[in-house]
Amino acid sequence: MTTVTESPKIMRPPEPPGFKTWVRKNLFNSWFNGLLTIVLLVLIVWAVYSLVRWIFTAADWEPVLKFPILYLVGQYPRGQLWRVGLVLSIYSLLIGFSWRKWGGVMRVLVLTYAGFFVVLAFWPANIPILTTGIRAALLANLGIIAIGYLLSGFSKITPRLILISWLFSLFLSLILLRGTSFLGLLDIVPTNLWGGLFVTLFLAIGGITLSFPFGVMLALGRRSSLPIIRVICTIFIETIRGVPLISILFLFSLILPLFLPTGIRLDRLIRALFGMTIFSAAYTAENVRGGLAAVPYGQTEAAKALGHSNFQIIALIVLPQALRAVIPPIVGQFISLFKDTTLASGVAVLELLAVGRSVLNSEPAYIGLQMEVYGFIAVVFWILSYMMSHASRRLESVLGVGER
Repeated sequence: MTTVTESPKIMRPPEPPGFKTWVRKNLFNSWFNGLLTIVLLVLIVWAVYSLVRWIFTAADWEPVLKFPILYLVGQYPRGQLWRVGLVLSIYSLLIGFSWRKWGGVMRVLVLTYAGFFVVLAFWPANIPILTTGIRAALLANLGIIAIGYLLSGFSKITPRLILISWLFSLFLSLILLRGTSFLGLLDIVPTNLWGGLFVTLFLAIGGITLSFPFGVMLALGRRSSLPIIRVICTIFIETIRGVPLISILFLFSLILPLFLPTGIRLDRLIRALFGMTIFSAAYTAENVRGGLAAVPYGQTEAAKALGHSNFQIIALIVLPQALRAVIPPIVGQFISLFKDTTLASGVAVLELLAVGRSVLNSEPAYIGLQMEVYGFIAVVFWILSYMMSHASRRLESVLGVGER
């Protein structure tokens, strides 16, 4: 006798609901939710319409369109702007290298950077300094990005080499922009002539670059087994975190020079950078300390049992896991530092917001146009902040944060 066995039915997940079903279920599932949806939709449409109408009809963008170079570099000597162009070309090449090696993590940076050159090259205002040659040179950076992308295909250009090149480019840029007295190669451009977005990025990138290793050392020192190191790091962190940033900036700008030896004078931009660095380092240290606490102590014991030194345990086992776990708060702190650069105007540093104020005060006709200037500055800050946030999310996705 033959027995026929029926094959079990394959259970498939239900098909996702269509758009109409989703709207009915989530937005109009009751009379109250339906009414709330309609009211909010009307408010959103009205707000978007009013904003677009103000941007294209009511707003007067003359204080923004007339001074693009001032917003970018402040009073940097116009005859020396080729240095800024050279630095941008170096960064274009490095961004091309990084784009191919790190893919999606760099995509938003590449688009933002390329968009910057396109916008400046096609700037609508007729400005003498933005000649046809200058506009063509700006667009040439798009080709430099492409060249960097193609050259990075060679096996000798490794991610480690690109990272070292980025760090070296920061020091090279500082030398090019400030100048050097060595053999009279480049005229010195004092930092009191620097300004605009250039100074904002200088403070932000410099503060991030310097505060991160300083913060890591503070976090490790606070967890040290040596009481004197632990106490010093704890007092430093809690003291800095207990006072506002503006007070730190005033301390470094006004009080620090009183304690320096005679004949030694730090530039006010460098003093502001130091103040922002130690302020950010204190908060970074607490973020890193949270990551260190999340690493199971059993891994440290296992590493000791295998004969690893304390340095190897920290550098190769504990610290990589700790930093991976706290990428979101660290990036959040860096975004906060970037926005806090506007406080540097309180110590006579002409960053982007200070330049906007000076433009508004330059002519009586600009009185009442604060909305246009501050709106433009807000958009610039939002774009750069979003770029950092997006790169952070992509990095978390690549490293599998929260997944494994």
